[in-house]
Amino acid sequence: MEAGLESRLQQLLRRHAELRDALSGRGLGGAEFAKLSKEFSELSPIVEEVDALGRAREELASLAEMARSADSDLKALAEEELQTLRERLPDLENRVRFCLLPKDADDERNAILEVRAGTGGEEAALFAAELFRMYQRYAALRGWRFELLDLSETGLGGFKEASASITGRGVFERLKFESGVHRVQRVPETEAGGRIHTSAATVAVLPEAEEVDVRIDDKDLRIDVFRASGPGGQSVNTTDSAVRITHLPTGLIVIRQDEKSQHKNKARAMKVLRSRLYEMERQALDTARAADRKSQVGTGDRSERIRTYNFPQGRVTDHRVNLTLYKIDKVMSGEALDEIIDALLAEDRAARLAAVEG
Repeated sequence: MEAGLESRLQQLLRRHAELRDALSGRGLGGAEFAKLSKEFSELSPIVEEVDALGRAREELASLAEMARSADSDLKALAEEELQTLRERLPDLENRVRFCLLPKDADDERNAILEVRAGTGGEEAALFAAELFRMYQRYAALRGWRFELLDLSETGLGGFKEASASITGRGVFERLKFESGVHRVQRVPETEAGGRIHTSAATVAVLPEAEEVDVRIDDKDLRIDVFRASGPGGQSVNTTDSAVRITHLPTGLIVIRQDEKSQHKNKARAMKVLRSRLYEMERQALDTARAADRKSQVGTGDRSERIRTYNFPQGRVTDHRVNLTLYKIDKVMSGEALDEIIDALLAEDRAARLAAVEG
């Protein structure tokens, strides 16, 4: 491994030992203890990977010595194990390198999920509803909290648009590459001729922003209230509980009408508005660092087609990593979604590592 990386590793190992000693002692205040504990827990996975690499290197040296001095039977066995270990070593070294990559500061944030029907009429709305439920099931499998923020349904069970707040550990890290256009190919239930149709839905995953992250002046907002409506436009309550917030400088509009309380709808609308503004700032920074974009799996652009779900063939293809799974039912149930997400994360880390080393 490169001398610069080895030096950085030694610094981290020393810091981990310092933190361990500090935390095992006495006299730390609650705030200081919490701060050091967080740093210690962040460094621990790196130390585990470094220890695994160290043990492999020691074993490699031992096997090499055995292969030089052992009798013929032991020599053959040692050489076989030596070859296996040599093949494993690059992967162990890469795992350590991945740990040293700078993290996306937003990876540990919660997320706002927005799904909208795209081209394809009612079939697109039905697919949008299925995607939304796929993420809901995936969140449940990972032990995350999934809170509905807003829902606009069609008369046939589809979703024109739906949004949710997803809370848990590493939510944005695992979902951030889901933003983009998801395309579906299948025979609609309403299609008598049995022809395969192509339609689409758009997914946006935004890191959830706090008030301290985005400053919004009251004078920059126009807030309108009106009566909430259901499918077909019929009024669903008799009070002006629905809220429309317009951010005048950007023209962003957020409407929330799912709650019966105007106060709750306003709070939810502000939560989404903050996250959209924060995402705009993230995108602006990404554009400013355009040279780095080539090392990213996806740009997060909602117009980018990222995945195709072909129901007649039972396959799901992610176009960014050329990964195809013939288990569409398990993907839609959330069970196999990790296989796609893990491949995207691995590709992103490998690309960023190549950029750092290049």
